[in-house]
Amino acid sequence: MLTQWFDPEPTFKGLLFAKALRDKGHQVEVVTGFPNYPGGNVYDGYKISIYQKDIVDGIVIHRCPLYPSHDSSALKRILNYITFALSSLFVGMVKARNIDVIYSYHPPLTTALSAMVLGFFKRVPFVVDIQDLWPDTLAATGMLSNKKVLTVVSKFCQLVYRQASKIVVLSPGFKSNLVQSGVPKSKVDVIYNWCDELALLNAEPSNGLLPNNGNLNVLFAGNLGLAQDLPCIVTAAELIQKRNVNVNIVFLGDGVAKSSAQTLAEQKKLLNVTFLPRMPMYKVGGVLSQADGLLVNLRDDELFRITIPSRTQANLCIGKPIIMGVAGDAADLIHKARAGFVCNPNDPISLADNIEQLASMSAQERFVMGERGKEYYDKHLSLNIGVEKFIRIFKEVS
Repeated sequence: MLTQWFDPEPTFKGLLFAKALRDKGHQVEVVTGFPNYPGGNVYDGYKISIYQKDIVDGIVIHRCPLYPSHDSSALKRILNYITFALSSLFVGMVKARNIDVIYSYHPPLTTALSAMVLGFFKRVPFVVDIQDLWPDTLAATGMLSNKKVLTVVSKFCQLVYRQASKIVVLSPGFKSNLVQSGVPKSKVDVIYNWCDELALLNAEPSNGLLPNNGNLNVLFAGNLGLAQDLPCIVTAAELIQKRNVNVNIVFLGDGVAKSSAQTLAEQKKLLNVTFLPRMPMYKVGGVLSQADGLLVNLRDDELFRITIPSRTQANLCIGKPIIMGVAGDAADLIHKARAGFVCNPNDPISLADNIEQLASMSAQERFVMGERGKEYYDKHLSLNIGVEKFIRIFKEVS
């Protein structure tokens, strides 16, 4: 597994995936960096060095150096990506032996490039798991706007797609996009993401973290970045406060847009908005289970209509009603599961209306809605379902 993000960083294709593969009879080694996502600061207990070998639950983890950063600076982000790509290639060449197949988690694209070169020298196939469609995502999130640079990135993407033995995508829309760009349909498989089920369902109790003022708590948990359109959520909170709807909007996590969202909430003098710090997944589950409703939101963009935000699966798994502020494939999942409400992205009025509708339901109605989502997750999106599909692909290419 060659991935820039790995435990203890928040990722659902990390240690959980490696252990699931191992438990089904496969030997797994990991090449990754030193944990610094999403804040861009190296985690306590770690110090960047030339190389570090960890063994966690029997999984060998090779850690290689990188420039730690995850802020809004495009230059720093590029340095973060490139330094990991180069060091992971070197560590992979020296430390990884007896490889049958390389699994590469993308983003960033540079990780897939490292896997491609490593696969060439080791003479083994590589499978790329695409979670973001570059360069579309770079443009949509505002990280890059230079058309010449975006064109170069696009050419590297096409190179990776040609060389990969198999491409895994997270939604039908992603597959359609790649096929339209010239990738053979037979080369692309859809495997829906799962969540960290063990951490979520066996989480520590979170008593006292959510507001206890008699209102319902609608929770937005995860990365608080530009793509999540936090101003839309804060504006919706303002609307429901003016309507005297007894609902708190709670943000849980960290990201480049958190500070400005906090400032906006203060300027609007909102009493129904709370910000909680980022916490490990084994604590997040406790907070999710205490919430009355869970929110997913992204900016209105063509790209986001074919993506499924990772928090969707966690929200379905935990069994709570979902308010989906994303159009397209993510909204389709909520409709199929009958697990919540779908509102128009970038539309605070629509979001406020859906929150008000959730608040008007009885506790029993909310419970039934959440249970439908959990049942859908277990049947179509769970870790076991996804891992079996990956194993079939790994055996096919090797």
